[in-house]
Amino acid sequence: MTSYAEVVLAALNADLAHRSFSNLFVQTEILPDRQAILCTRRRRTPEEQVPWLFHLLAAPGAVADEPSYETDRAKFIGRNRTAANPVVLDSSDNPSTLSNTDGSVLDPIVAIRRTITLLPDESATIQIITGVADTREAALAVLEKYCDRHFVERAFEMAWFQSQEVLRHLNATEADEQVYGRLASSVIYGNALRRAAPSIIARNQLGQSGLWRFAVSGDLPIVLVQIGDLNRLNLIKQVLQAHAYWRMNGLKVDLLIVNEDFSGYRAVLQDQIMGLINASSETQIIDKPGGIFVRRAEELSEEDRVLFQTVARVVLTDTAETLLDQVERRVSVKRVSDRFEPLRQPPADESVYKLSEHERIFCNGLGGFTPDGHEYVVTLEPGQNTPAPWVNVIASPHIGTVVSESGSAYTWVENAHEFRLTTWHNDPLSDNSGEALYIRDEETGAFWSPTPLPALGRSGYVSRHGFGYSAFEHYEADISSELFTYVAMDAPVKFVVVKLHNYSKRSRRLSLTGYWELVLGEWRHANLMHIVTETDPHSGAMFAHNAYGRECASRVVFAQVSELERTMTGNRTEFIGRNGTLASPAAMRRKHLSGITGAGLDPCAAIQTQIELADGQEREIVFVFSAASNTDEAQHLIQRFGRTAGARQALEVVWEHWNHTLGAVHVETPDPALNVLTNGWLVYQTLSCRLWGRSGYYQSGGAYGFRDQLQDTMALIHTTPWLVREQLIRCAERQFLQGDVQHWWHPPNGQGVRTHFSDDYLWLPYATCRYVLATGDTGVLDEAVHFLEGRELNPEEEAYYDLPQRSAEAASLYEHCVRSIKHGLRFGEHQLPLMGCGDWNDSMNLVGRDGKGESIWLAWFLYENLRLFADLARNRGDEAFAEVCTGQASLLRNNIEANAWDGEWYRRAYFDDGTPLGSSDNEECQIDSISQSWAVISSGGDPLRTRQAMAAVDKYLVHRDAPLIQLLTPPFDRSALEPGYIKGYVPGVRENGGQYTHAAIWTTMAFAMMGDKERAWELFAMLNPVNHGSQPDEIERYKVEPYVMCADIYGASPHTGRGGWTWYTGAAGWMYRLTVETLLGLQLEEDHLRIAPCIPDHWESYKIHYRFRDTVYHITVKRVGEKPEHVIRVTLDGVVVNGDGVGGPGQSQGMIPLVDDRREHYVEVHLN
Repeated sequence: MTSYAEVVLAALNADLAHRSFSNLFVQTEILPDRQAILCTRRRRTPEEQVPWLFHLLAAPGAVADEPSYETDRAKFIGRNRTAANPVVLDSSDNPSTLSNTDGSVLDPIVAIRRTITLLPDESATIQIITGVADTREAALAVLEKYCDRHFVERAFEMAWFQSQEVLRHLNATEADEQVYGRLASSVIYGNALRRAAPSIIARNQLGQSGLWRFAVSGDLPIVLVQIGDLNRLNLIKQVLQAHAYWRMNGLKVDLLIVNEDFSGYRAVLQDQIMGLINASSETQIIDKPGGIFVRRAEELSEEDRVLFQTVARVVLTDTAETLLDQVERRVSVKRVSDRFEPLRQPPADESVYKLSEHERIFCNGLGGFTPDGHEYVVTLEPGQNTPAPWVNVIASPHIGTVVSESGSAYTWVENAHEFRLTTWHNDPLSDNSGEALYIRDEETGAFWSPTPLPALGRSGYVSRHGFGYSAFEHYEADISSELFTYVAMDAPVKFVVVKLHNYSKRSRRLSLTGYWELVLGEWRHANLMHIVTETDPHSGAMFAHNAYGRECASRVVFAQVSELERTMTGNRTEFIGRNGTLASPAAMRRKHLSGITGAGLDPCAAIQTQIELADGQEREIVFVFSAASNTDEAQHLIQRFGRTAGARQALEVVWEHWNHTLGAVHVETPDPALNVLTNGWLVYQTLSCRLWGRSGYYQSGGAYGFRDQLQDTMALIHTTPWLVREQLIRCAERQFLQGDVQHWWHPPNGQGVRTHFSDDYLWLPYATCRYVLATGDTGVLDEAVHFLEGRELNPEEEAYYDLPQRSAEAASLYEHCVRSIKHGLRFGEHQLPLMGCGDWNDSMNLVGRDGKGESIWLAWFLYENLRLFADLARNRGDEAFAEVCTGQASLLRNNIEANAWDGEWYRRAYFDDGTPLGSSDNEECQIDSISQSWAVISSGGDPLRTRQAMAAVDKYLVHRDAPLIQLLTPPFDRSALEPGYIKGYVPGVRENGGQYTHAAIWTTMAFAMMGDKERAWELFAMLNPVNHGSQPDEIERYKVEPYVMCADIYGASPHTGRGGWTWYTGAAGWMYRLTVETLLGLQLEEDHLRIAPCIPDHWESYKIHYRFRDTVYHITVKRVGEKPEHVIRVTLDGVVVNGDGVGGPGQSQGMIPLVDDRREHYVEVHLN
């Protein structure tokens, strides 16, 4: 006997929003002496009351062996499996006992296994007991109690007595209880038989906000009762009784009663209804959430009536005499009887095709790069899986999709949080998907997917992730398939293009079926009741819309296939089947899809088409999935992209876009791992994922972060500088009149959070200075941008979520930057900047909760802002503010040196009460890297002190054996310090003592800027994900994608060296800047390139191919002396370049003048 349950210990929305993050706070403990498991959640604040869960499997009186335990879901289920086929039930490969793993398991479960021995005719009772308590002591006490079988039996007895007491209180019978329970299933899950007619649902044009003027939130399930007959008041009595029963059993429901008596007696009926309510136990919850709402029909417009009926999970009327009559109402449903009957059996001895060979570099046994680095190729033989999902984030400004090596995917339009088209599952273990494609042999009925999931074929698969596309190769039943998936660059359209080739020496008839699990909003469970599907009579495409959706009410989502003949269904239940799965859906056992669409279904979009393939023939079939603004645009997009020619043209545009964008800077160095990462993947990750997609596998945010995308776009100066400009304006629009900003906001409307974070607004002047210095575009400073207006935060308030209004007041971008800096000039007791509810490290949210805490990292960052902006202001002619900046910078630098030095390094912060953080006096977090690295990056730190501080970083935070660079040490755990939710992380995870890659890059930058090049390059090699995944043993530890940056690497056993979540991290942009600008020394200064490299002594030379607008410069950097430390000579097209230009006077400073003459130029830089 093996039990299994997934541990959450959090609110539903928190688990849905970020399950991978939420799981990090859960810890498990096996209690062998009690034969049980205990779980809890680490506190994120000192005041938080955390639950304690216990789990027990007992076999009282039976002959049973000692139990074994599992709390690590990965070890229980295995990769690309589910609870239906867990690896622990593969008896041939696994021992009979579980692994007994507990602690910080990252994905927690409770599972207990016992072997029970039964003689013939013998029986045994197994008790699986799960409970929760407020404290560990209370949990153990309850656990101890129920280890006694008599208390377990007593619990069942008491449950029965309690249910009888409830029924007596309600004056209800057990028969009534059965009716209420059956009705509750429709309240919780929805049931078309209990809802309004599909024709009514399809007419609705109002969203959730339409309920609010009736005091109904729409957040809870709604049961609607329509009554107009005084003689049917018994229905009201029964429904009130049902509502009370649900409430007493923990089910919150809004009961909405509409008085539909339009006669002269409607007031009498109203009084009778209210009298019944007042005489019941429900009188205290009238017009309250989870309560009763009585409304007159004459108060409602026709649109309101339709809305009420649409949102109701259950609609009851006075046409039947009793509630039971309506619960037992049956509607005849047309049965789908077209069962697929195979014409022949598939060959029993069908050979398994061996995968074609792909030339790869840095191959780890599963994946590697193509020699040019443009693709990462994963080969999976039968039985092989990657240790974690290896995905591609494919996005344009209009649409995005995340695709894993298994083919699982989810898709969104414009905002990955607010308008998901298909389901985001966020399960890196099972890698479930809301999208699928199937190929079926129409003679044998055998079916498979052209991707490893969901319907795994007999042969292996090749998965190729490229820039803007992913491709999958497979060979099954003498049919080869190559699937390309990508999105259009200029339209909200996703393509799945399948190329099939028949090698079977005979003609073949095949069907292809595309499937999409529709969301059309944030969460499927909140929107599925309101999605309406239909067949477009003009194109034959399937249309879907969700008028109830907040962000997508007018949108038309469509699915289309390039073949004219097709069948379809909008009914997920029909497609998958009752208790079915996408691995083997019911639709694959039917001849074709039913054609059913409409309202009130379990919605999906599925299209099936059949094709004939002659021997040796190759054909291409295109599936298109999109969300248009309206029906007309949908039909236009179908006309443009719905055939193979349109799909091919879109793919060529994708290739052209990414080749051009990523080709702006191309490097050739003696380090091939650097080359492969820098020549494409870092900029692609930054642009496709961070700026356009704003989503990844582990996090589906959708919002713009004020500081986040400003940092990202700074890495795009060389490739797409216009996007940097756009982001500066976009962020300035999110600044309040007072100078603070939205920490993050959701486009297109702008709802987001206003906070006390102390660094957000300073990234605007910082990024503006970088943009203007690099491009010379001073015109951006004069761009007029409106401010926001909204309620100011209270001093004790950390944040609030709202939709602020656009202010009538506007100012230039320059004035926005000035306001940001002035807002940052607020200091505490040590004359250091106030920390607020966090600085760059969001998780240190309690250091300055009372408004007095100070940040030393922020002091360095503010100093850098003041220094840079003083020059900008001076160049603009604003001498007065330049002097303010210069004076404040000098004061701040003195205050840092006077109040932040700890003896061997700089402290991190001061708490509200003046207690230092990041001090050798602390028990935990004695040293934090970013106070040290930014002392160097800002050029503000005392040179002797910064060298001492960075030596301490190397000594205490750099771990070459792991390899990783910690953010801080020791991690927070049990000391009296309460810095914030960082302490809730398990020690060694993320910011709490793990490698936070963003900060690790700053550490490496600092060493390079100090001239410690050998150490800088050593750390760079540790940061490069290519080096974490170039060998089988390395990737087994690292697990995640070795071709993009990860946000963090775990620094505590048993997870040391394991990558955290990937793709959606600002580390990509900073890694690009570290590589290209700091190490290779390429710095753009308006119409000049400055070459100031920091390269290893053993390098003889390297090359940079740099595109300046439409002109390419081929730059060769050579070592001509013993050490490559200084630029001594620059030639441009054979002519010596001196400091003041070509052939001019002065010593060379590595400056290359740039002109856009659309010619190729050749530069040599000599180092000595």
